[in-house]
Amino acid sequence: MKRELRNYASAILLLSLSYITLQAQQKPNTKPLIIAAQGTFSAGGTVVKSEGVFDPLKPWNLPQGGQTRHGDHADVFYQIPQKAKHHSMVFLHGYGQTRRSWQTTADGREGFSDQFLRKGYGVYLVDQPGRGEAGQTTKPAQITAIPDDQTWFTQFRIGLYPAFNEGVQFPKDSLSLDRFFRMMSPNTGSVDETTIVNAMSAVFDKSGDGILFTHSAGGAPGWKTAIKNDHVKAIVAIEPGGFAFPEGEVPEGNRGGRGIPLNEFMKLTKIPIVVYFGDFIPKDETNAASLNFWRKVLATGRQWAKVVNAHGGDVSIVHLPEIGIKGNTHFIMSDLNSNEIADVITKWLKEKKLDK
Repeated sequence: MKRELRNYASAILLLSLSYITLQAQQKPNTKPLIIAAQGTFSAGGTVVKSEGVFDPLKPWNLPQGGQTRHGDHADVFYQIPQKAKHHSMVFLHGYGQTRRSWQTTADGREGFSDQFLRKGYGVYLVDQPGRGEAGQTTKPAQITAIPDDQTWFTQFRIGLYPAFNEGVQFPKDSLSLDRFFRMMSPNTGSVDETTIVNAMSAVFDKSGDGILFTHSAGGAPGWKTAIKNDHVKAIVAIEPGGFAFPEGEVPEGNRGGRGIPLNEFMKLTKIPIVVYFGDFIPKDETNAASLNFWRKVLATGRQWAKVVNAHGGDVSIVHLPEIGIKGNTHFIMSDLNSNEIADVITKWLKEKKLDK
């Protein structure tokens, strides 16, 4: 009985400490955010029409021809602070994510969108075509319900499930992990890269001159958005999955697709670009497929930067452990040290005179 009581008391103490830690992590910024304007809009997209003639007298649930479907657009939520800086920020999420990636963190703190609002930037948060609030598409896809949480835990370098990486900047309490998994979102249709790029370009047509933030799978269409639309004045890429090389210079294994014409590629040399990578990326080959994946991506990113800069560009690859910032996962913008990361980015923006 005494042993059971001791075990019970230990469990209560552990739960109490976890609760106190979580409350400390969630302590909000109490300084009021003053918003001059906010709203939502759709950008880009297509309209398709079925063959036949529509009869408005028939019941709604009977299939009919002669109808249109609007889809393949981006959905945008924006907020503009008082005395906003000239350059706004446009945020594009990664695979399996929505704009919530930028709005909050697993442990409930302010996300990048609020952090940069406080710094005076207008923010435009995008759900890409076929994701989140932009779920209406014109081409179907099969949505599965296969359990895969542990795959993403591992692929996102939180750890090798079930173990957390030592020193990881990710909250280890069960509630935060539950919240993190609930931010995953499926594709609701078949959407190709061109559709995403067209929608993102339409976002910039409405937002005006701005800084494009991309994460993970959003990286590849991000490069091509900058090529397509001159309103993209800089790119902050967080662990992009692929890169846009010029024709004839594409390395083997690049996930950014085939090479692009040199005259298009050269547009990337006209704007400042910074690429951030987190921790736990090994220098040598390992027996963990997820780690080898990111090792190759980082190596490709460094090679891409050399190519862009050799053509007169301004690209910096920042591997955070090399500048003394350790423990970050694939979700640098929502890790426990996200404030520190935001400050690092702010310093870069100031250096590039993008803070006016």
